[in-house]
Amino acid sequence: MDLPGTTNWFVPDLAVVPQDLAKGAGALLPDQTLLAVEVTSDSNGDTDRIVKRRRYAEYGAPLYLLVDRQQRACTLYSVPGSLGYTKVDGPHPFGTPLALPEPFGLELDTSTF
Repeated sequence: MDLPGTTNWFVPDLAVVPQDLAKGAGALLPDQTLLAVEVTSDSNGDTDRIVKRRRYAEYGAPLYLLVDRQQRACTLYSVPGSLGYTKVDGPHPFGTPLALPEPFGLELDTSTF
């Protein structure tokens, strides 16, 4: 994902986008996604927890799901703003179902994480 006005590019572990953008030829902007997902590793955990969370919010990604393998928890961030996400659901221990709001309207089973 491109972050206009910066030299940064983020490659999320998973990005859910509208079907009409799925076959695009270029980089997407965070506000074009429906959901951005990052899965932490020992080498990038703080980047996913702090930097990417702040930047995805700043650039309007509506939902950011952090799957934190070190803390064994999932957190869903929503309602982005220039100062970060204003709504936080979690952290929830792995195994706890996590409700994804519309346009998904489903419960994510985290028992196999």
